[in-house]
Amino acid sequence: MTAIDLLAGFLFGFSVFVVAYFVVANTAYLVIHLTALVELRRLINKRTFESTYQRFGSPFLPGIAIVVPAYNEAPVIVSSVQSFLDLQYPDYEVIVVNDGSSDDTLDRLVDAFDLEAVPASPPRELPCETVRDVYRSTENRKLTVIDKENGGKADALNAGVYLTEKQLFCAVDADSVIERDALLSVAKPFLEYPERTVATGGVVRVANSCSITEGIVEEIRLSRNPLVGFQTMEYLRAFLSGRIGLSSLKSLMIISGAFGLFDTRLVREVGGYRSDTITEDMELVVRMHRYLNECDQEYRLEFVPEPVIWTEVPEDRTALSRQRRRWHRGLFQTLTMHRKMIGNPNYGVTGMFALPFFMGVEGFGPLVEGLGYVIVPLAFVLGIVDTWFFISFLLLAILLSMFLSWLSVLSEVASYRRYERPQDVALLLGYGILENILYRQWKTIILWRGFVEFLRGVDSWGAMERKGFDDENGP
Repeated sequence: MTAIDLLAGFLFGFSVFVVAYFVVANTAYLVIHLTALVELRRLINKRTFESTYQRFGSPFLPGIAIVVPAYNEAPVIVSSVQSFLDLQYPDYEVIVVNDGSSDDTLDRLVDAFDLEAVPASPPRELPCETVRDVYRSTENRKLTVIDKENGGKADALNAGVYLTEKQLFCAVDADSVIERDALLSVAKPFLEYPERTVATGGVVRVANSCSITEGIVEEIRLSRNPLVGFQTMEYLRAFLSGRIGLSSLKSLMIISGAFGLFDTRLVREVGGYRSDTITEDMELVVRMHRYLNECDQEYRLEFVPEPVIWTEVPEDRTALSRQRRRWHRGLFQTLTMHRKMIGNPNYGVTGMFALPFFMGVEGFGPLVEGLGYVIVPLAFVLGIVDTWFFISFLLLAILLSMFLSWLSVLSEVASYRRYERPQDVALLLGYGILENILYRQWKTIILWRGFVEFLRGVDSWGAMERKGFDDENGP
């Protein structure tokens, strides 16, 4: 057999493998999306018959600490904290952790909220870098600010988690705005299943181009920046389809670090956030699954599609590339740390479906897809695969992806409909088509870079420049 025959055999074999991968991956995605549609319909019907009388009057509402890690967040910190202080919830506090910022984040907080240093030490030793001072607002007793040496996001989160006395804590990003009644919605599973619920997550939506005034999203607009539009489409697909479907299948592995509610005692029990991973939010959720399965404890981790937090997303390719490479490195870090769970029946659905899905589809899937974009067309040009094979590849790789994106838009229109203007909905449908042309292929290159960085042991975080919340035009 000649070298040419070997090459032809490899190209044909890999082309078949790529098409088989798309069949398996897209079947899994389709099941998740359809499950999400069914669950979303159930949730909408349930909400229709719920009484809205005295929503905040229940004596069983648990206390919540909103923990806000902040590093060089001066442009957005005051607006975000003000939005947190204006939430409608009877028992909560806001703990901002200034993680050694080199800008004037702390100064802006001191000036805006009239902070004064607390003379007493924290009630317990905080497992984090050195705490320089703890401040309390004289204007709003709900607000506490911890000023500490830089230790990273996980370290900052631990400072707030171990300081609070509240039953639950809500981890949010400093560049975010929470809708007024979001805490009540995200806490509902803790009321419905108080003995079993250990964590819940809400929806993260894109704030770019929205009109935000004093921490309130006044007008929701879809950005005309294509890069932001593609991310908006991704967020809709991830939250209104992916997270709902995975939660229904008891396979929720990610509660976004931008908006998650956790049982404080349990998180302390499992050791808090780990500082040796760059996606501490996913790692914590997987570790909770691991711990609770090993303890043979019945539990619920749920995604709640009603509560929303609005956040700024990257508007240029460099920042977006850094973010996505970090997410992909973090995914492989978490899978490596908990590799004994993958395919292990002792961990139930988590071990047998959820983690294999994240490893095979979310982790290695984009890498296979990236090679497929090169090898299958090359095999077609060389006559190694026929026209129908190539068309099947395009249908599976592109058209089915468009269909799944449009299902996500359908979920949005049929449920919470935050984008009310017909032109925004039409533009979302357009982004669902256009993201498959160049943007998706560019992403596979970025994720390949992230995988190589993981193999090299790169653990840098990467900074994102904040534009801030403009009272007229949003971020």
